[in-house]
Amino acid sequence: MPTRLPSLLRPPIAFAHRGARAHAPENTLEAFQLALRLGATGLESDVWLSADGHAILDHDGVVGNRLRRTPIGRIDRGDLPAHLPSLADLYGACGTDVPLSLDVNDPAAIDAVVEVATNAGGAALDRLWICHPDLDLLTTWRAQWPDLHLVHSTRLDRLPRGPELHGAELAELGIQAVNLHYREWTGGTVALYHRFDRLAFAWDLQFERVLSEALDSGIDAIYSDHVDLMMSAVRAIV
Repeated sequence: MPTRLPSLLRPPIAFAHRGARAHAPENTLEAFQLALRLGATGLESDVWLSADGHAILDHDGVVGNRLRRTPIGRIDRGDLPAHLPSLADLYGACGTDVPLSLDVNDPAAIDAVVEVATNAGGAALDRLWICHPDLDLLTTWRAQWPDLHLVHSTRLDRLPRGPELHGAELAELGIQAVNLHYREWTGGTVALYHRFDRLAFAWDLQFERVLSEALDSGIDAIYSDHVDLMMSAVRAIV
């Protein structure tokens, strides 16, 4: 049996990707609440800014049918489909104690996200993880919000200087974590980022074997559609 490598977060955060999307319609309050009932220790979504300034949770950021798709940014909150929750709706339904990972695909939404989390109170702001692929943008947000948890979502082939210098750069910039597809993580790569006290997040873990191998590598957070399988894997290591 392989030796399990230590993670920096113990236990690792188990993020329900778009809520419990394998069990309920994704990015709905039903999916987020079900994910928590199934044991998820974190929630994940993407966030967009509506025309009237609300932070809206949706994957693609567009609504409508195949013939007519309209960006959320062009529509007021009251005119969006009822199933799309706002970030404020999520906090109202699920509370502020659960870690929340948000892909801020619409950078215009960041101010609203921080404002909503701040107004929600409790542990909302402290348990918020903001993800984005643009390191320069993350650096700007770090200067504006020194205490915000920031995650660089990237791929290894987008790191021209390699993961070791990337880890050193994240440490220098104060970016707490890197998020890679699970196939790009090995125990050695996780340990490399841990050397710089940076957290290792892995996404798209949908099968028991994949979940177990990632957790054995020392990963600090995992993202899965299948909350039942994810929590079974987490329980096996705690």
